[in-house]
Amino acid sequence: MADFDLARIALPTGVELDVATAGDPQAPAIILLHGFPESHRTWRHQIPVLARTHFVIAPDQRGFARSSKPAGVEHYTPDKPVADLIALADHFGRDRFVLAGHDWGGAIAWMAALQHPDRVERLIIVNAPHPFVFQKSLFDDMQQRAASQYIRAFRNPALDDQVAAMGLGNFFDTSFARHADPALLAGERDAYLDEWGQPGAITAMLNWYRASAVIVPAMDETPERPAFLDAPFPKLAMPVLVIWGMGDKALLPVQLVGLDALVPDLKVVEVDAGHFVPWEAPEAVTGAMLDWLS
Repeated sequence: MADFDLARIALPTGVELDVATAGDPQAPAIILLHGFPESHRTWRHQIPVLARTHFVIAPDQRGFARSSKPAGVEHYTPDKPVADLIALADHFGRDRFVLAGHDWGGAIAWMAALQHPDRVERLIIVNAPHPFVFQKSLFDDMQQRAASQYIRAFRNPALDDQVAAMGLGNFFDTSFARHADPALLAGERDAYLDEWGQPGAITAMLNWYRASAVIVPAMDETPERPAFLDAPFPKLAMPVLVIWGMGDKALLPVQLVGLDALVPDLKVVEVDAGHFVPWEAPEAVTGAMLDWLS
């Protein structure tokens, strides 16, 4: 039996999302946002534990699994999933909530906290870079720039046809599976292939990268530096917990450098794991969350 309920929720933003919920609806709310290329299942180990003290809300974000996949890159600019998040909180009557995000879900969580500080009571980030720190590192840290070249590949429209030609199984085995512990993925392969195999899913998931305004220079490129990198950047007032899998090959530890200047009320927990730390090291992540929330 699943540790949560899964329901289809239509939002005024024009999409329908599959949303996992667990716990007492009268308890304080925590919203969990997954990243690429996953779903609410990113948080499968955390949901039942968090549900002991919180009402857990974990959507499949637009473009993923069986949630709506509007056609067109313009539907995946970060303001769209931020709007989905706020609409989802409104749906459950939550003016204030704890927000947690991993990977792209963390990027949306950072933006939501910056834009809606009246709604986000506390923020939990798991291996997702702060927008200022990330963009700065792509200009100033060549190791991070090299590690992020995959984003340029994901933005190539030809990739969709390449994935279709090679088959989702081969794509799983030759790309995604290389970035996580094979033993942990062994029993999950079918679930991923089912989600990725939904009509339009691959294009929709990749459109998150294509819609992003983040500049990822080529290794031999020196583009004009964004002006905001040399101007004051807004600080976050709410308490923030950052959990970081230090073995992440895509998002290097440089993403933690300078973060305390942007987040005055910051706690960082370093974990011996890779990028997919919520299920690579679930006990460490859940424990850090519980300790901080209590």
